Amino acid sequence: MKRQIPLIIIMTVGWVLMVSVFVPPFESWGEEASLFFDIIAVFAFFLGGGNLIRVHFTKINRKSEGWGFSVVTVAGFAVMLILGLFKIGGSISAPVDTAGTPFELMFRYVMSPLQATMYSLLAFYVASASYRAFRARNIEATILLIAAFVILLGRTPFGFYLTAWIPESFSILEIPNMAVWIMNSPNLAGQRAIMIGIALGVISMSLRLLLGIERSYLGGD
Repeated sequence: MKRQIPLIIIMTVGWVLMVSVFVPPFESWGEEASLFFDIIAVFAFFLGGGNLIRVHFTKINRKSEGWGFSVVTVAGFAVMLILGLFKIGGSISAPVDTAGTPFELMFRYVMSPLQATMYSLLAFYVASASYRAFRARNIEATILLIAAFVILLGRTPFGFYLTAWIPESFSILEIPNMAVWIMNSPNLAGQRAIMIGIALGVISMSLRLLLGIERSYLGGD
């Protein structure tokens, strides 16, 4: 029964949601099912928070490598949890992100700068990866290198001034216009092909779940 009950639940929910989308008289089923998803999400938040505390407290107790970062993580989690849960500095009936509250100020002046710092660091990793990947080893890599170079130039004023002398009748050869064409034609076609492939994969996986074939989420063999 430990395997049959989860299979029955996932198959039932899947069929209910599919019927609610494709059969108009049963549209309300999807709205009612979303309420259960919200309830499950609440328990997932509790499990996620508990797991975070357990993992980092274990590192702190064992003085594992980098345990100081665990102290900062747990302290930040506790501070934001208390500020948001008890709405300190704001009205109990007001939204938790009301402007001027300690919770909102912590998010604005601590979380947002940290996110910006992480994204700025990613630029160096992207540049390093691009240097290793964009090497003209073959024809495909050469095309990718040229396209990336054109797009990078097309996003800068230098690219505009470099081809500003081209006549209006050949404006497509201007680097900014070539960059726009690459993004709107070959790149868009590749994105749509990827999205179609993802959609087909989602459909096949959904069918496996609805029919009870896919059971990897049960764990074990």
